[in-house]
Amino acid sequence: MTASPSHIHPPRGFSRLVWRLPIWLYRARLGWLLTSHFLLLEHVGRKSGQVRQAVLEILKRDKANDVYYLAAGFGPASDWYQNLLKTPKAKILLGFRKADVTAEVVSIEEAERIITDYARRYPTAIRTLARILGYKIQKGQEDYREFAKVVPIVALKVQKNSNTIIETGG
Repeated sequence: MTASPSHIHPPRGFSRLVWRLPIWLYRARLGWLLTSHFLLLEHVGRKSGQVRQAVLEILKRDKANDVYYLAAGFGPASDWYQNLLKTPKAKILLGFRKADVTAEVVSIEEAERIITDYARRYPTAIRTLARILGYKIQKGQEDYREFAKVVPIVALKVQKNSNTIIETGG
């Protein structure tokens, strides 16, 4: 794999606007259109203290333990990732489900397993994601392990008794 986390920069300007368009789907109560592969994360800004939002792809879901795994695709500089490091309590919206979560960064070993499993299930998606972020995956398994070392994986653990169903009526 060619690249390092130092070259990754979160989008700015018009590109940032495009990356944030899915948030408007959630605000219009149309987040369910993004399928169960994405969720809206509401978190607290580390500097402003205000509620922030990001729509993120779910790499893996552990249904038995009610945990969602996400990648900080723009590396450790991702705003949502930095915000969760400071305040790990957050909320998610997935389809019509809203829940309180606690965020934890997973170990490198676990991140490698999650990325490798995701790559096995979605080989085109992982290569496309890597390319968009400036990575070039050439050697398969070895590159996925390297990718996991520069793209932090966060586990969002749903808090018991925090689930609500969002009403869709008008």
